[in-house]
Amino acid sequence: MKLFVFGSSLTSCYWNGAATYYRGIYKNLHRLGYDITFAEPDIYKRQQNRDAGQIDYATVRIYQTPADLGYLLAEACHADLIIKHSGVGADDELLETEVLKCRTRRTKAAFWDVDAPATLARVEADSADPFRFLIPQYDFIFTYGGGPPVVDHYLDLGARNCFPIYNGLDPNTHHPVDPDPEAACDLAFVGHRLPDREKRVEQFFFAAAELAPDLSFVLGGEGWGSRSLPHNVRWIGHVGTGDHNRINCSARMVLNINRESMANVGFSPPTRVFEAAGAGACLITDSWTGIAEFFEPDREILVAKSAEDIVRILREISIQQTREIGRAMEKRALKEDTYALRAQEVHKVLQQAEWGEEEEKIRASNFGSLITEAAS
Repeated sequence: MKLFVFGSSLTSCYWNGAATYYRGIYKNLHRLGYDITFAEPDIYKRQQNRDAGQIDYATVRIYQTPADLGYLLAEACHADLIIKHSGVGADDELLETEVLKCRTRRTKAAFWDVDAPATLARVEADSADPFRFLIPQYDFIFTYGGGPPVVDHYLDLGARNCFPIYNGLDPNTHHPVDPDPEAACDLAFVGHRLPDREKRVEQFFFAAAELAPDLSFVLGGEGWGSRSLPHNVRWIGHVGTGDHNRINCSARMVLNINRESMANVGFSPPTRVFEAAGAGACLITDSWTGIAEFFEPDREILVAKSAEDIVRILREISIQQTREIGRAMEKRALKEDTYALRAQEVHKVLQQAEWGEEEEKIRASNFGSLITEAAS
């Protein structure tokens, strides 16, 4: 089956938190026999910060937007399934409309939401939001997470279906490595400075650092350079995919802080949770509904509801206990949460769908409108 995908970036995790997810999903769909083309816009200096290495599981189309959209959409219409991810970063509204014009009984369209809580909040707050009227037209809705709350909301908006495909672990990419003394610290947090996360980073990470001036903290991610940091917090800037294992294996504990929208909805473990699991790190996460669906609190993961909880955990949990928790989390993730298993979930959904014969007249008509509208 041929897939044509529009997404933010497969080649770079620079200002692109979905990179690990995309790589894990599409690498494993390719192993199941899917022929994948992934189109990503040349924006946000991602091409100057590529970190994916060789990509042999997908044909990557780096395009200039909006100039190249006409021929890309025409190519996409030859696929069996066109996937439009949320948050491409350029011409999202246009793409959400135009990919639907490629639909025939042979060519289906999927919207794959990598930030469903934010999408749903926006759409439900504005009855005139353009995407609201497109939801029922997509053959499939996939989401990065969100569980039953997200599924219910999408179905209420007229979606034909909704399938949460959670983040996972690629053990070939994220695994234990030797610790680096230069990255040693009591607690490490890696996350870009985003409006939907900053307040929670203040409440959990920075407040914990202020409460424990004798402990050492490492902060990774873009955007923090302009913020005044506590004396015991060291900012290390952007942390590429290749450095995640080093940081996770060098810190005594690793912190996850969900963005506010995902924490409120729950059932949304981000990539960093599974990256830490793969490295065998001891992870503290902020509290959100659904944690126990993935890892057992206190045995495989530690849960904090406040900065005070984080400091208490740092002071009370021994080195031996952190190792036991990290190993237990790694074992659970390898058994239940690999991207190979996530890809199997997608494959099962697609196998059960009905695929008809191509309707050439409809397709030809759509080609003309696609090219004309994209060019204008």
